[in-house]
Amino acid sequence: MTPALKGPIMALAEGRHQRDAAPLTPTPRATRSAGYVWAVARITIGWVFLWAFLDKLFGWGFATPADRAWVNGGSPTTGFLKGTSGHALGDLFSGLAGQAWVDWLFMAGLLGIGAALVLGAGMRIAAVTGGLLLLFMWAAELPLESNPFIDEHIVYAVVLAVLALTNAGDTLGIGGWWRNTGVVRRHPVLR
Repeated sequence: MTPALKGPIMALAEGRHQRDAAPLTPTPRATRSAGYVWAVARITIGWVFLWAFLDKLFGWGFATPADRAWVNGGSPTTGFLKGTSGHALGDLFSGLAGQAWVDWLFMAGLLGIGAALVLGAGMRIAAVTGGLLLLFMWAAELPLESNPFIDEHIVYAVVLAVLALTNAGDTLGIGGWWRNTGVVRRHPVLR
């Protein structure tokens, strides 16, 4: 072991702290850069929700064919929920497929969560409702095929929580302005 590494490694192994070690605090530039990275993550995930809404609404042929578009009388939830019938909670979720109230709630969620994330306003509500939606979608697919516990739904839910906790709506978004509006000051749950 090189002498340069021996001191810090031995100190950690012995539970001692180096007195002359610099504290690990981010520089203003690193903090600003991280703000932009989180803003891009926020907008990107917001677009995932908005795109799902638009494709299911109009049937642009990506995940939803035109004949199954919501505007053409299709159900935005039927395809996914009917496909869960062979999964552990499939009976519960496939029973919800095609019900009008489920379709409306799902589409309102996609639109609201996506818009909140892209704009940077209402990040707490977007994180909670988006996290719940993703958790339900994760549960509907149990047991998972590629990993016993984690898939993209859980990763997105964790990122949503981080976005809300770091005020990611302030950078490249209207989060700061939104937080200072009278309605949000009176009802902080809207942050």
